[in-house]
Amino acid sequence: MNITVNGEQRTAGDGTTIRQLLEELQIPQTRVAVEINLEIAPKATYGERTLQDGDRIEIVHFVGGG
Repeated sequence: MNITVNGEQRTAGDGTTIRQLLEELQIPQTRVAVEINLEIAPKATYGERTLQDGDRIEIVHFVGGG
């Protein structure tokens, strides 16, 4: 299936979850927020929420500092 991640087209296997996508992209689940089709996905659903063909995913990294 075709998805868009942070503005870039990607392919993903059917049934791919948010957690699997983050692992594939080597992005730790801590300190990120994931938005799918303009809706924030709760962290508790990352292992269950499957992606669908045409989904637009935005992954935002939290950066500490001061």
